[in-house]
Amino acid sequence: MPHRAAARRLAGLAGVSTDGLIVVDKPGGMTSHDVVARIRRLARTRRVGHGGTLDPMATGVLVIGVGRATRLLTYVIGAGKSYTATIRLGQATVTDDAEGDVIAASSTAGVTDEAIRAALTALTGEIDQVPSAVSAIKINGQRAYQRVRDGESVDLPARRVTVSRLEVLAIRRDAPDVVDVDVDVTCSSGTYIRAIARDAGLALRVGGHLTALRRTAVGGFTLAEAATLDALEQRAPEVVNLPLDAAADRFFPRRDATVVEAKVLSHGGPLDPAGIAGPYAVFGPEGGLIAIVSERDGRARAEIVLAPA
Repeated sequence: MPHRAAARRLAGLAGVSTDGLIVVDKPGGMTSHDVVARIRRLARTRRVGHGGTLDPMATGVLVIGVGRATRLLTYVIGAGKSYTATIRLGQATVTDDAEGDVIAASSTAGVTDEAIRAALTALTGEIDQVPSAVSAIKINGQRAYQRVRDGESVDLPARRVTVSRLEVLAIRRDAPDVVDVDVDVTCSSGTYIRAIARDAGLALRVGGHLTALRRTAVGGFTLAEAATLDALEQRAPEVVNLPLDAAADRFFPRRDATVVEAKVLSHGGPLDPAGIAGPYAVFGPEGGLIAIVSERDGRARAEIVLAPA
């Protein structure tokens, strides 16, 4: 009977998912939203989100939040990130990566290794970077990439980002008229690696784009602990590998509250400051996460309350 089948489905969904984070090794060819949709099915809950978009071409660390842990994702999105990437010099594309059509090509015969290293060195530190026109940044409510697809010319303003490390791993001249440069990058949130490829190509006057991108870390979450979707499929619905309390303890500075403080904070009230640079996680006497807190105006105030009141 149809109503019995529906009841069985609902019974299967009840109480299955655990609040927490999953560190996924995203495969190429999938959007971040595709991964979220897969995790929703595996975890048997709709309350799933991701902590920072990866382009379909890119692979590597994608932090997924399940249940109440989705509220931590705003902090994950703002964390620093690390990547390995391959920049191809000698060709510019409409998307600044290999997924777009080549719009200009120039021989790299006269481009020296020293010039390549100098161009990349100039793109480190605090820089004003213009994001790729084909990006997920919204302009008047519409994604930039959609405006480009609709035939519009998009000019995005530069924004300040920090490239704290850009190491050249290899410079390869395996094909005529192009140079492939393998790099290892650590940068602030909001940095576009394909914009680094584009800007290096512009500086060298030969064009450049990204041919490979793998995110190796988000904050303290690395590929070493990332699970593939196939591995998650095998252990579904128990897909969360960092329960909420453990995830918060790992990601934030920690403060332990007394019984009285825990009660006040769980109802949204402020605490006396503890002199901890925030935001930080406050845990109750039993070890459970209560809230994410920051100190301002002489009080420790909850940014989000995660414990039941």
